[in-house]
Amino acid sequence: MNKLNVLSLFDGISCGQIALERAGIEVNNYFASEIDKHAITVTQHNYPNTIQLGDVRNINVLELPKIDLVLAGSPCQGFSFAGKQLNFDDERSKLFFDFVKTLDRIRKINPDVKFLLENVRMKKEYSDVISDIMGVEFIQINSALVSGQNRVRNYWHNFQNVNQPEDKNIQLQNIIEQDYDGIWVWPRGANKGGIQNYKGKSPSIITSSWQHNFLIYKAAALRTWPRYPNGEKRIKKLELRKDDKSNCLTTHSLDSLICRPEGSYRKFTPEECEKLQTVPIGYTSLLSNNQRYKCLGNGWTVDVIAHILRHLK
Repeated sequence: MNKLNVLSLFDGISCGQIALERAGIEVNNYFASEIDKHAITVTQHNYPNTIQLGDVRNINVLELPKIDLVLAGSPCQGFSFAGKQLNFDDERSKLFFDFVKTLDRIRKINPDVKFLLENVRMKKEYSDVISDIMGVEFIQINSALVSGQNRVRNYWHNFQNVNQPEDKNIQLQNIIEQDYDGIWVWPRGANKGGIQNYKGKSPSIITSSWQHNFLIYKAAALRTWPRYPNGEKRIKKLELRKDDKSNCLTTHSLDSLICRPEGSYRKFTPEECEKLQTVPIGYTSLLSNNQRYKCLGNGWTVDVIAHILRHLK
């Protein structure tokens, strides 16, 4: 296969470039459309030859060489079961049509252009619209097959014979920093082992090495970290998971937490999030932790993308 000219729309931290490398696909030019300055900083640090094009709505494909592959992960907030499901009325999800316009313009130049579009699991009525517009059906893949994270996503593409990736049997205990000795927090109102209740200044803290017999709490019931908007509410009910995978990573570090049997809990570290997304460890390390969580939550599970891209050969 010749080196490809790639256009990545809504490129984020350029997980597409990592995936192309892992799939063994050589790139001639990699054009990225992204507007988040933090994501761009990560991309240019790791892939300084990336050609940034800015807002997808301002791209002129006639100014680019013939594009062989278009990658896109258009904003999903309007489709997600976790959101308000405003579908195509959501301003962010309307950007899907900008992806379609750009792809159609490229097809006039190169009818054989390949594409890969990623989005969240959504209502059938929404996915049917996208499938009709794209002219292909999607394949649904859970990142749990290649990582320690439950992350179900839909992938529309025009490659041949893409199937489910082989299950690598990665458990969360393979991801967690076993020697972690940082901050563990008690839920507000708890008084375990002599630990004092939260007094309004800082949470009660425990430091302890990681134990293998962990539990994962869904953070929707654990909004208790300091400065969190509804942090004054006491915990009344904990939603418990005993799965061997984490919840789907989001842009907020509190949407998945690690909890020990006695009740103390902590956030995932940014490095653990990188492993859950199969991103190289330290890939986002030049950002603040808050921005790392955001960028990784917006990103792709790289090994899923690499699995699909291998079918280009």
